[in-house]
Amino acid sequence: MPLTEHLRELRNRLGIAALSVVVVAIVGAFFAKDIMDFLTEPVPICEYGDPAARERRCAVLAQNGLTAPFATYLRVSLLVGLIGASPVWLYQFWAFIAPGLHRSEKKYSRAVVAVGVPLFLTGTYFAYWLLPRAIPVLLSFSADDAQNFVSVEEVLDITVRLALAFGLSFELPLLLVLLNLGGVVTGKRMLSWWRWMVMGIAIFAAAITPTDLLSMVALQVPVTGLYFLACGIAVLNDRRRRKQNPDAGLSDEEASQLDLTPEPVGPAERIEDRDRPVNGHDDVT
Repeated sequence: MPLTEHLRELRNRLGIAALSVVVVAIVGAFFAKDIMDFLTEPVPICEYGDPAARERRCAVLAQNGLTAPFATYLRVSLLVGLIGASPVWLYQFWAFIAPGLHRSEKKYSRAVVAVGVPLFLTGTYFAYWLLPRAIPVLLSFSADDAQNFVSVEEVLDITVRLALAFGLSFELPLLLVLLNLGGVVTGKRMLSWWRWMVMGIAIFAAAITPTDLLSMVALQVPVTGLYFLACGIAVLNDRRRRKQNPDAGLSDEEASQLDLTPEPVGPAERIEDRDRPVNGHDDVT
């Protein structure tokens, strides 16, 4: 197609994706309060002015300003729209790029979706499992005479950020396997990185999670295990590739083993008619 047709198709697919998000967001607006209660459930709530609240790890849930409740309501509805309409806008993205892919590339892209979505959902589940255990630890650093006021917007922000951080972290093995399938890196090379990878995962977990050891370990252990699982898959794939093609592991400067065994030469073919072109060519050409 010419460029204008590509742009017109992109505009139509973006319009369908945006419309689906808006429709699901409108439906999700009817359940926004229930979703806010679900997302703020990890926060241990205490009553305002309760003298015993200072001795417990709890906080007063608050919304500051006249427009804050309505803005939070819209943010939750939009978040529901983006998540609920994800099958539609993912399909529109796939339908736009699929005509330009080869058959093998389509196969790999389907595998990415089939594996990447469960990994991302598993990471978000770990984040939501971690919040009820991490928030009391954060509240424990409060002053003795202070009473914590936690805004709903802050709780939603930290929930979304942790969910995205955990979900994207669980995509690391998928990225490594794709690099191996594309021939960019070998399984042996990936295994040689294990010290730096373990250290990097530990630093990332310490930076992205709240300030307690449980949160860090909850992210580091599964991501590290998935890294070694990806290394194992890459090693098996390299072994399969070497069986199919013994020269696959050679670098650009190495020469492959050539079979120099002589083969018998058959009798020459007799040309009956010299005026007839041979193999589509005459004597001149």
